[in-house]
Amino acid sequence: MDITSDIHSQHISRQFNHELEELKTHLMAMGGLVEKQVQDAVRALLDGDSALAERVIDNDRAVNDMQIKIDDECTQILARRQPAASDLRLVLAVIRAASDLERIGDEASKIARNAVELVEAQNGSRGFVEVRVISEHVRKMMRDALTAFARFDTELALKVVQEDEQVDSEYRSAMRSLMTFMMEDARAISPVLGIMWILRALERVGDHSNNLAEYVVYLVKGLDIRHTAPDDLGDEVLGDEG
Repeated sequence: MDITSDIHSQHISRQFNHELEELKTHLMAMGGLVEKQVQDAVRALLDGDSALAERVIDNDRAVNDMQIKIDDECTQILARRQPAASDLRLVLAVIRAASDLERIGDEASKIARNAVELVEAQNGSRGFVEVRVISEHVRKMMRDALTAFARFDTELALKVVQEDEQVDSEYRSAMRSLMTFMMEDARAISPVLGIMWILRALERVGDHSNNLAEYVVYLVKGLDIRHTAPDDLGDEVLGDEG
């Protein structure tokens, strides 16, 4: 059965339909805020804008508040509606997704804190190219994962999962380059370590975006693909669609 029709037309209670739609809407709003947090944190570094970085740090409380609200809504639905089948999977997927979004918000705060230190130290722009490239990649992963969640699109979710390997490769390459640079110039160790922490945070954003995509597959197909190699996912995830 198609999950979209299952969720939107199979309930006797219109109020239940409304509650599920509200849940998705609030998750998408949280995702939008978190994506902006990552974008602003990176921009603060690249533009040397410590005031913007401080705003990102302050806004982390809003991200936490949104997670608490979503968790409360999910708890209320579980208690009152006792959902089953695809409805239950939706609620569970939203709970998990909100947790990953909150952690992406934490990574944005880490980026912002390191940005403040690097801006204040005025130690040049070594590693900025790598930060820009990887940040654009993981933000696209995040956007696509949220879009896949909103549309119940397993094909797009699968692309996100496969993209994570490319981000990991870019991250490893950037770290090797920066390690070489530090070995050649001891004066660069402190600022380059700050860039490395930022790159690590961005790599974690990619990991959490990958998790979001995996929840879409769980939501639509009821499959747990967390420990399945990306190359083995195509037939399993998309095989019975058409």
